[in-house]
Amino acid sequence: MGIPMELTGLQKLRSKYVPRLPPALESSRVKLVRGDATTAADPSDALAIGRSYPITYGQPLVHFLPDTSCSGLTKELRIGVVFCGRQSPGGHNIVSGLYDALKSYNSNNVLLGFVGGTEGLFAQKTVEITEDLISSYRNQGGYDLLGRTKDQIRSVQQVNDAKAACEAFKLDGLVLVGGCTSNTDAAQLAETFAATGCHTKVVGVPVTLNGDLKNQFVETDVGFDTICKVNSQLISNICTDALSAEKYYYFIRLMGRKASHVALECALQSHPNLVILGEEVSTSKLTLFYVTKQICDAVQARAEQDKHHGVIVLPEGLIETFPEVYALLQEIGTLIKQGVEVADIPAQLSPWASALFNYLPPFIQKQFLLEWESGESVQLSQVETEKLLAQLVETELNRRMKAGTYKGKKFNAICHFFGYQARGSLPSVFDCDYAYALGQICYHLVREGLNGYMATVTNLKQPVSQWHCGAAPITAMMTVKRWWRGPGVSQIGKPAVHPCKVDLNGRPHELLMRNSSAWLLEDLYRNPGPIQFSGPGSDSRTVTLSVQDQDYIGRIEELHAYLEKVKNIVKPGCPEEVLKAALISLASTTEVLSAMSSPAYRGALPF
Repeated sequence: MGIPMELTGLQKLRSKYVPRLPPALESSRVKLVRGDATTAADPSDALAIGRSYPITYGQPLVHFLPDTSCSGLTKELRIGVVFCGRQSPGGHNIVSGLYDALKSYNSNNVLLGFVGGTEGLFAQKTVEITEDLISSYRNQGGYDLLGRTKDQIRSVQQVNDAKAACEAFKLDGLVLVGGCTSNTDAAQLAETFAATGCHTKVVGVPVTLNGDLKNQFVETDVGFDTICKVNSQLISNICTDALSAEKYYYFIRLMGRKASHVALECALQSHPNLVILGEEVSTSKLTLFYVTKQICDAVQARAEQDKHHGVIVLPEGLIETFPEVYALLQEIGTLIKQGVEVADIPAQLSPWASALFNYLPPFIQKQFLLEWESGESVQLSQVETEKLLAQLVETELNRRMKAGTYKGKKFNAICHFFGYQARGSLPSVFDCDYAYALGQICYHLVREGLNGYMATVTNLKQPVSQWHCGAAPITAMMTVKRWWRGPGVSQIGKPAVHPCKVDLNGRPHELLMRNSSAWLLEDLYRNPGPIQFSGPGSDSRTVTLSVQDQDYIGRIEELHAYLEKVKNIVKPGCPEEVLKAALISLASTTEVLSAMSSPAYRGALPF
């Protein structure tokens, strides 16, 4: 870490690629335009978020435009950058974009990388980013330029250590690269720094391979495009192998902890026979037994067509979405928090939990009892859900075969977990361009003294020349979780940027549902091939991004244009009937919008 690396021929070729910039960043100077003050997406959360973040909540939305005015050198800046979350393709381009923007405005600007993630931040372990160092990491995968360790900044001591590091290095800005947890930490640091007089401005960047940091301001995350393309190729290769041998069922587990975006996107790209999304299971409260039966029914239906092969895709977080398994894990987690020894946990489970625990195969029992993660959840990457389902399906099919209801061939399963194969991949052209633009935006945010913001680029499904650059307060992306404990009683969690789950009413899932029956019984496998870095296919977007109609910032600007037109039409001296029509229309619109913004209405929505 922190040293130039030796490159292969392809890596050298990729390192010379110059990412394309959106129009707002192409100019030698960039102008920041402040918009309206922001608010919480759910009005019922506004009070809790405002109390927790009294300084940074309600800040305005900002966007960037080319600045044609001539100006000299800007003041010298010192900025630090930290890789907080799990490594995701494109992370290095955030650093290179930030570095290039810093040096283009003032060659005396300094960029410090904290080595070893947040642990390096706390320990004040840094390396200065220079051209010699960054040149071999441009457009490269992984986080090996700086590395990462823990991905959280939660305790008072950790916050104080982060503040001490920023003050020791006299940083004007601190950029945190990561997902939901890391950006929630960025918001907390920004608030604390502002409250305690620390002049360092904190900026977040949406980077997560899970693709679950999505909201009205963030359309997709750095790394998601690459992860899905690499995994889709691997799945497609297995689909081809399944069709060739015609005797194996492949169970493939993909990354995706709280949300199933990777599994959904890879299914849309490769067309496996069956994909099981965690959101479908949790929404319908499907049990492990029911899903096992669902898979067995699919195998039996294919066997009746003399097909004894298939490919089944599932996310790593699926195991937690089964209601009975979730309850079991909650009991195990409670006992772990109480300090109960691992060997003693099975004996202290409630009767029903003990029955389920003993029903599960020994390898799953051991994996449930592994040391839990910092986020207080089981190590999902270590829980072999694909093997569990394959074993349960085999047992049920053997039972059916003995009963004479299944007349197919002997069931043969092969299991795979694609958890790490794609994380260090060379980033796609999209991720290279996207990450580089976000890195440049981070510089402009720090230069303008903005604190507690996340860099954003919207209209991403269009060519780079149509991308819109800006930033939004992280507090505007926060929600507050509530757990109902009985009639009229609820527990309120802390405001945070929570993972966005797959919208079962959204266009990507609707596309999956339209094709699921055909994919199940027919072998309509699709192979997108490896990532293309030039020529046809190099500018392709994920299916998820392409089918969504999401340009929130563009619609805000469109709304402002309409409001301006109304102001220009309804001026003093306009006809009485024009004034009356405007009042009636606006009164009706205001009434509808007020009703839609009420907590009662938001609670009635299916998401």
